[in-house]
Amino acid sequence: MVRFNRFIYGFFIGLLLPIGFAWLFLLKFYPIDVSIFEAIKQIFPSALLGKLCLLSIIPDLGLVFIFYKSDNFKLASGILIGGMPYLIGSILLL
Repeated sequence: MVRFNRFIYGFFIGLLLPIGFAWLFLLKFYPIDVSIFEAIKQIFPSALLGKLCLLSIIPDLGLVFIFYKSDNFKLASGILIGGMPYLIGSILLL
């Protein structure tokens, strides 16, 4: 049961980390001072949202590498599976 819990922990980390990274990226580098929902509404029709999704997966991949090197395979696989919806969504938006 402990190994399954590590997968679940990794899955939730993999789902939440790209959202937080995209929020921080938009907060720091988006030129207009609007809320995150307004910024996403403005960049939705273009391919920029797909690129933002691809950019937000990078911290997930870094964590997968770190946990894989430290022999936490279930946690690494959970993070990787949790990041897959963002990868699929970014491919569809490009």
